[in-house]
Amino acid sequence: MATIDDVARVAGVSVSTVSYTFSGKRPISAATRARVERAVRDLDYRPHAGARALASQRTQVLALMAPLRVDVNVSVIMQFVTGVVTRAQAFKHDVLLLTQDDHDGIERVAAGSMVDAVIMMDVEAEDPRLPILRRQRQPAVLIGLPRDPTGLSCVDLDFEAVGRTAVDHLAGLGHRQIALIGSPRAVLSRRTTYAARLVRGFTQEAARLGLEAVFETCESSHSGAIDAVDQVLTSMPGVTGLIVHNEVALPAVLEALRSRGKDVPGDISVVAVCPEDVALGQSEPLTAVDLPAHTIGAVAVDMAIGRLTGEQPAETRLLAPVLTTRTSTAPPR
Repeated sequence: MATIDDVARVAGVSVSTVSYTFSGKRPISAATRARVERAVRDLDYRPHAGARALASQRTQVLALMAPLRVDVNVSVIMQFVTGVVTRAQAFKHDVLLLTQDDHDGIERVAAGSMVDAVIMMDVEAEDPRLPILRRQRQPAVLIGLPRDPTGLSCVDLDFEAVGRTAVDHLAGLGHRQIALIGSPRAVLSRRTTYAARLVRGFTQEAARLGLEAVFETCESSHSGAIDAVDQVLTSMPGVTGLIVHNEVALPAVLEALRSRGKDVPGDISVVAVCPEDVALGQSEPLTAVDLPAHTIGAVAVDMAIGRLTGEQPAETRLLAPVLTTRTSTAPPR
């Protein structure tokens, strides 16, 4: 395997000249550059990745923190990951995936100059990882929205607007008694902001429109879905509109409604908040507000590269919700 010394010998220049030709840190004449490039081609020389990173101060690697907690939907998380990885390839960057739920990973990869930027998921309102990110030299992009995003770029679906959009849809069909079956209690307890923002949008819009509304947390399991449905039907027997923000529990929610004699959408209109493929994959395609995980992941990469190149300051982008009507109807008379 050829070395940089071999390139220098064949090109008739010093090793430092070869190095400066690669890094661009000093002017090199066109004739000398041509000799070095010819030697590189003839010898099939490939600079060591670490040397290239040292010369350019770039590693061509983005870190993606996607902690695989017990209460997350791994299939949805992987849609975000796919969006990040696919978009990173367009910028010739690789992605280092960090799945441990700890703080050491951030400091290890950032302080060790292993990555050019950090993208972080599953953001909490008072996330303990944020002070660490602010101390690092690498730019950070959050897929989520903390209480204080100062100095950090953030991108997410506008979940408050999602709650309002779903309520407005049901109210527009004439529903006056509506319910939200949402995220697991643990997600809300640790103040993961996407879940809390959707509940806030739902509650405020229902109150503004004068609707009767109830909210139930839902564990991401078959039994959790049954419990949530029973709680809704007990607290609001006349419910005719239901919003479900829990992809894992969604099939069991529909099954529980049917087993309790509730036809969908004849008796209860359901609006799901989930990726489009999940809504289409149910026994009957559902009206849904799309969770554009792939798009959000791609935007996060665009923001990271923009910060790296100095073309984009830290900012927050909230994507507007898109609702697709499929099966929801007016309430029964």
